[in-house]
Amino acid sequence: MEFSHIPVLLNEVLEGLDIKPGGTYVDGTVGGGGHSSEIAKRLDENGKLYCFDQDDEALAAATDRLKAYSSKVTLIKNNFENAVSDLTQRGVAGADGILLDLGVSSYQLDNAERGFSYRYDAPLDMRMDKGNPISAYTIINEYSETEIFHIIRDYGEEKFAKNIAKKIVQARQEKPVETTFELNELIRAAIPARMRQDGHPSKRSFQAIRIACNRELDVLETAIEPMVDFLKPGGRLCIISFHSLEDRMVKETFRRLEKPCTCPPNFPQCVCGKVSKGKVISRKAITASEEELEQNNRSKPAKLRVFEKR
Repeated sequence: MEFSHIPVLLNEVLEGLDIKPGGTYVDGTVGGGGHSSEIAKRLDENGKLYCFDQDDEALAAATDRLKAYSSKVTLIKNNFENAVSDLTQRGVAGADGILLDLGVSSYQLDNAERGFSYRYDAPLDMRMDKGNPISAYTIINEYSETEIFHIIRDYGEEKFAKNIAKKIVQARQEKPVETTFELNELIRAAIPARMRQDGHPSKRSFQAIRIACNRELDVLETAIEPMVDFLKPGGRLCIISFHSLEDRMVKETFRRLEKPCTCPPNFPQCVCGKVSKGKVISRKAITASEEELEQNNRSKPAKLRVFEKR
């Protein structure tokens, strides 16, 4: 299947990274290589771009898309939570810019057999890394009702999480829930008809199961500060999120790294010794322009935040 990826917030990302032609850059979520091809295009013969992804199919597509820049680009199979340790082992001393484009890629959503989308009937999977032992099938058929409820409530912010978890557990007592459409029907039955008007009834639950399956929030939480530490002075970390929980985590972490002091406000001077690691470039999240929204409706929930290392 062709990897048709339109990079989200492309111009804003390029501005946010403030690319130096001879600099060192990292794309922690290369996907189809949309952002990376534009970054690589702006690098000279001294510039380097390291691209990470945990999805073999994404890496294959990105390799093809980036072949014109092969002298500048290194593709690495790994989760971005391991990017800093991986690069350190390779002798890379630091980066001038790092990009994370979070969530599921267009390719993964459009590739029916991967089981990410509620719009296609497919086996329940949702693994970004096919080597991951935990799939959506595992969660739906083996986790307890309480665990499923917490996943759908906490990661999907779904009001009917309790009903949905109950329906799933009842159904699997008869036979395993094996496909996306089987899960769709259970979710639909758990939500009152009058409450099914706001988009597809499965949207929040599928998102929650995918986040749990791939440990997306845990990975993000552990990755941000080491990435900031890995930046060279003046280097920038750009993070695009598509989910309110992700965006909140990025916003709060950037704020803490900018103003880490924990001293009471009435102290005349700081005694905790915590030093700012840099500054937030944009106080408000950067969102897609009207022009981009017309061309790519998947950019609608995208929010970009940028942090600059001091």
